[in-house]
Amino acid sequence: MRALLTASLLLVSHLFAQGQDMQELYRQIDDAIEHSAEYVAQYEQLTASLHSDYEQAADPERKYELAMQLYGRYRAFCNDSALVFLERAREMAVRKGRPDQAADCDALKAFQCSTVGLYTEALSTLKGIDKGCLDTLGLAHYYKAYMHVNGELGYYTQIDAFRSEYYDAEGLYRDSLYSVVDQHSQDYKMYRLTQLLAQQRWQEALDVSDEWLRGVKPEQRDYAIASYYRYLILIAQQKRQEAQYWLAQSALCDIQNAVMDQASLLALAEQLNADGDFDRSYRYIRFTWDCNNRFNTRMRSWQISPILTVIESNYQNELRSNARVLRVAIFSVSLLALLLIALLLFLHRRNKQLAAAQGELKEVNSQLTGSNERLALQTQELSDLNSQLSTLNAQLSEANRVKEEYIGRFMSLCSQYINKLDDYRKMVNRKMKNRELDELFQMTKSTELKEKELEELYENFDSVFLHLFPGFVDQFNALLQPDVQIHPREEGRLSTDLRIFALIRLGIEDSSKIAEFLHYSVNTIYNYRARIKNGALGQREEFEQQVKRLGAL
Repeated sequence: MRALLTASLLLVSHLFAQGQDMQELYRQIDDAIEHSAEYVAQYEQLTASLHSDYEQAADPERKYELAMQLYGRYRAFCNDSALVFLERAREMAVRKGRPDQAADCDALKAFQCSTVGLYTEALSTLKGIDKGCLDTLGLAHYYKAYMHVNGELGYYTQIDAFRSEYYDAEGLYRDSLYSVVDQHSQDYKMYRLTQLLAQQRWQEALDVSDEWLRGVKPEQRDYAIASYYRYLILIAQQKRQEAQYWLAQSALCDIQNAVMDQASLLALAEQLNADGDFDRSYRYIRFTWDCNNRFNTRMRSWQISPILTVIESNYQNELRSNARVLRVAIFSVSLLALLLIALLLFLHRRNKQLAAAQGELKEVNSQLTGSNERLALQTQELSDLNSQLSTLNAQLSEANRVKEEYIGRFMSLCSQYINKLDDYRKMVNRKMKNRELDELFQMTKSTELKEKELEELYENFDSVFLHLFPGFVDQFNALLQPDVQIHPREEGRLSTDLRIFALIRLGIEDSSKIAEFLHYSVNTIYNYRARIKNGALGQREEFEQQVKRLGAL
């Protein structure tokens, strides 16, 4: 029972904390979108510096290196520019007499084309590559491009036979990629995860994801990719809330890194629309659309358009609903205004009539003033009584809750003690029957049984009290100076000091009764209370009253 209760409390606490985390993440995403122009400006400033270096470079080797760096900068920022600088890098490789580097550029170009839906161009480029001149890195890019374009064609084709053929080819090129790529690289983890997901090997996929996330920092672009693949694992396991957390992390990282190919934010907008959060979903999908226009890829536009249509439709429906509510409100306010004007006209007419009888009404007004004062006093008294009644109701509700918990636990303990006494009776009877009087004398002489039962009593008291007032220890320490705060050695247990004030919280203030329950002298209890009150942050005299209000309903 106690274990089940603890597990339930931990589950509720985890769900609440996770909900708080999601709201904070949404706030961070909203803030990042608001400052996205700054992130883009910073990104473009660094890119412009590379542009300047590229234009000034004369050496083909240096120009090739800078063109590849610019391709890397534009790869997720502007598709057209990424392809332009890949072509320039290829020209420099040809000028240097490096067919391996030229072929590597073609492989990267094919992959870039396949990511934006230019599958024919990607396949045509790949077929023109001389595989024999590629080094290990070039082969990795070559297999990766072939694997990706076949995977995309398999996903989008409507013909089952072609789908099977494309996926088989994807698997073959994945195996080839594994043979040349470093198993600690991002590409290996990415495609290994894709394979494990397809095979529904969730735990292995989570292990790979854990290793990947440990190797990247939250501010890096790679963190967004690792988080997105974590989302794919969890959503496949139908752990929607946890999956949405990692999807939001990926989207936030993309925005802060000025990524224009916004796949994560697109998926997040779609989920928020399904959750009914139309306003945030609409803002996210509009931002995604603007980013895509900058990235300039038709495929992402095709993906966004139907989602944008649905989200915008839901958003417009919500606006129309709000407009209807607003119209009703305006009509109601207008009607009230007309009624108010009619009332003012009526009052104006009455004032003219009352002006003639003003003298006669002075006495009545005087009486009315006195009546109003008495009414105000009675109203205040009634308000005070209502406040007291609310307090009493809350205390009564709390007392009922405490009573139910402790009566239930008391009945359970009584039943246990009856069984223990009966067991003890049987044992004594057996030993007397067997004339084991010396052993019986030694057992009854020892206080071990009493100490064990007291310990169990205190454990039960601690468990029930902390169930009723789970935040008691932290709230109690908040009333004390830091150097006298009390921290139990064992989780779920109270120290003697805390038990004394727990009893006071339950309404047992008499030191003699507390001493009787805890098996201490009255002087000891008094000294404990005095020592703790001396360490109070506020007034010493008000400390115990403050304790009585801890965790109140």
